[in-house]
Amino acid sequence: MNFQTEIETLIRARYPILYLITNEEMRVQNLLVEIAAKRQKKVFEWTFSNGIVPAGASIQSQKNRNAATKDPLAALDQVIEQVEPAIFIFKDFHPFLTRNNYAVIRKLKDIALHLKNSYKTIILISPVMEIPAELDKEITVLNFPQPTKDDLGLMLDRIIAEVRDHKQIQIDLDGDGREKLLQAALGLTLGEAENVFAKIIVQEQRLSGDHVNEVFAEKQQIIRKSGLLEYYAAEEDFSNVGGLSVLKDWLTKRAIAFTDEARAFGLPAPKGILLLGVQGCGKSLCAKAVSRRWQLPLLRFDMGRMFGSLVGSSEENVRRAIAVAESVAPAVLWVDEIDKAFVGSQSSGATDGGTTARVFGTFLTWLSEKKAPVFVVTTANDVSQLPPELLRKGRLDEIFYVDLPSEEERAEIFKIHIAKRGRAPKQFDLPALVAASQDFSGAEIEEAIISALYDAFYSREELSTSYVLASLAATVPLAKTMSEKISALRKWAVGRARNASVAHAVVMGGATDGVAPQPNET
Repeated sequence: MNFQTEIETLIRARYPILYLITNEEMRVQNLLVEIAAKRQKKVFEWTFSNGIVPAGASIQSQKNRNAATKDPLAALDQVIEQVEPAIFIFKDFHPFLTRNNYAVIRKLKDIALHLKNSYKTIILISPVMEIPAELDKEITVLNFPQPTKDDLGLMLDRIIAEVRDHKQIQIDLDGDGREKLLQAALGLTLGEAENVFAKIIVQEQRLSGDHVNEVFAEKQQIIRKSGLLEYYAAEEDFSNVGGLSVLKDWLTKRAIAFTDEARAFGLPAPKGILLLGVQGCGKSLCAKAVSRRWQLPLLRFDMGRMFGSLVGSSEENVRRAIAVAESVAPAVLWVDEIDKAFVGSQSSGATDGGTTARVFGTFLTWLSEKKAPVFVVTTANDVSQLPPELLRKGRLDEIFYVDLPSEEERAEIFKIHIAKRGRAPKQFDLPALVAASQDFSGAEIEEAIISALYDAFYSREELSTSYVLASLAATVPLAKTMSEKISALRKWAVGRARNASVAHAVVMGGATDGVAPQPNET
């Protein structure tokens, strides 16, 4: 049953008051007008500024206004006085349903009993839900769905038809380009999508599938207004990630999993992954790179921001953040260092009144039951702090262990960072650099190159292998200062997580089958 059929059924069944949670007033109104025409009913709309007027009446039209019905009580009286079958749309009525408006609440409850024996229905439209306890049994709440790809496609076709006669505007949308553009627009309201398409046409004098970033910028506005999530511009790509071939291959194969073709093939949208491993080895970088490879917006979920000072506010913050992420889906949700966010969740009842445990429970429930195409990338450094519930299959698709880079991977990392600084990697002695960087993470290699650049610039010389070698020699890698923790993490990962770099790695007696033993392995 689609939404239009569902709401028509409720109207025919004489449900007295329907409460639709949405920002898209006009889209709801058009749907209700269509239903009313089918059922031979009149449609009226109420706003605090205009009172009750026929639905769709022009804002400039004065003759249809009834100033007295601006008052909510007078408007509800008008509903009772209406004899013919009708639908009454009340827009932004929620401020009058708060605890201090008992007269309005009582009047609405009286009317609800009257409407059950009539052919009239009250529809409340609001972006937030405000239902007093007195009306719990009289109001039916519905979440108005976001526009589907078909809805957006019809709107896009209308825009294209309107600009087709303008020869200076070029419409370059083949099948794939149209699919990419509509896929990027999912999660926007029809008004937001229409605005961003019109903006692209005005600025660029063309419209193509290459304009997905402009659509993402519109989603960035939604995220910024929420104040709970951070929008990250997708600047990194897998070409900036050295090594981790198994992880990159796994992610690449799921790049088309959000398309209609994938749905028709029977593929569900991927849920997410947990990247577990040594600090500075590319976990966060992969989260950023997958956003660009998949051409989806990247949202950073800051768990620290979720914990408010008021009791219950932390759980509500998590629910609001999740709702924002789902509203702009498909998207990539990046939860960085989740082990630090939920440390102590097991003993939360004794430390913070159970707040951490409740927040964690809310997040876990969403991971298990989410239907929106939000791909979750979580990263962690300390497995001992991870609650076992997070590791259960079904919440995330896979757990990857990210180890210190091998010799081949370190060579690739040196090439990436040398080239990023405008130098040719072939001018450096890569074997010597690789040999001198044993036990170094990717982040430590990058910092060594940056430090060498400072030294070379201070000496008024060009960057060379000797400067990088000197910088490496002056660095004590984290693998040495935290060798015990890294060794314990490796042992835990055996049989519990996939190696992000080595396919089907099997560790026996401290060595990886067919692969040289990793650093610090005994």
